[in-house]
Amino acid sequence: MNQTRPYPFDMTRTDVSGLYSTLREKEPISRVQLPYGEPAWLAVRHDDVKTVLSDPRFSRELAQGLDQPRLRSENIDDGIMGMDPPDHTRLRRLVGKAFTARRVERMREGVQHRADALVDAMTTKGSADLVEEFARPLPVSVICELLGVPFEDHVIFRRWTESVTNEESAISNVLARIGPEMNAYMGELVEQRRREPTDDLLGALVRARDEGDRLTEDELIAISGPGLLAGGAETVSSGIPSFVYTLLTQPELLAQLKGQPELIPRAVEELLRYVPINTSAMFARYSLEDVELSGVTVRAGEPVLPAIHAANRDPEVFADPERIDLTREKNPHVTFGHGPHHCIGAQLARLELQVAMKTLLERLPGLRLAEGEAGVEWTFGVIVRGPSRLPVTW
Repeated sequence: MNQTRPYPFDMTRTDVSGLYSTLREKEPISRVQLPYGEPAWLAVRHDDVKTVLSDPRFSRELAQGLDQPRLRSENIDDGIMGMDPPDHTRLRRLVGKAFTARRVERMREGVQHRADALVDAMTTKGSADLVEEFARPLPVSVICELLGVPFEDHVIFRRWTESVTNEESAISNVLARIGPEMNAYMGELVEQRRREPTDDLLGALVRARDEGDRLTEDELIAISGPGLLAGGAETVSSGIPSFVYTLLTQPELLAQLKGQPELIPRAVEELLRYVPINTSAMFARYSLEDVELSGVTVRAGEPVLPAIHAANRDPEVFADPERIDLTREKNPHVTFGHGPHHCIGAQLARLELQVAMKTLLERLPGLRLAEGEAGVEWTFGVIVRGPSRLPVTW
């Protein structure tokens, strides 16, 4: 039996633990123990990670109710992330109607307007905390518009997103505390849409039918609750300052992007590959039968954690993976997952990140760290990692 290592591995800023590289070469399927839950296998190679994420022999649904490996003390229902086909397929197809490429692209103008307004407010001063004044409010406001949440309530949504992802939530029953509040709020919104139909995401889902059955309130809340909030808001709000920090601490990359702004879409993909946004591998898949991965037999009923940020540095897939290449053409990173649970809002996240980078570089050409690297504060929560404070000036 392989050595069981404490997990997650050491984390510093945007670095990925060197242990992943060692494991890829010598022990690609290894045993790890998260702070809570049972031990698990850890997959670190790109091919194995894709298999665990997409092969129907691995199940998310089986994890529900088990003592699954996790970073938080609570063992919670993962909503749509805890479903397997066909239930997952049915709900995902309905939600997918709100995230078509055409509909997402139509949101670009509104996202740009919000980004410009936030920069306008920042430039009335000589410096700002990019996290508090730009990175957090931008994606929360976008998600609120998508769901049709009144703008004045975006502060409530922001509190929820931070509560379910921060470091404190790892040791407290945060969802037991805010879950009823969130469910009551979303339940009332659903009832409003039934009384007064709208064209926003919730309105579309309330109207949607699959094989003649209307979605239930529980299903609607599962779709629009912590999963969408964390995936749709916290991922972007952590990505923006992490990407900006990376560029500001590597001047040659910043200069390259300023000189070639047409590279921004490709640069966003490369930064998504290189910069770890998630705290660790999470959402264990349970094997439904014996499966061999890189010469190791994972027995039926055993959990496997797919290490996405390790897969994104696999030299078998990415040339010179430890170097940021803003011109990289082939970039099959798995930051947004792979297979049935591939992030349904990935295109919207890409759009927000592209708009954010473009706006900051164009509007604030002198952007730099206001207090040096020492002034940047970091958080490593139960879902995302990144700067919690990023003082900048221009």
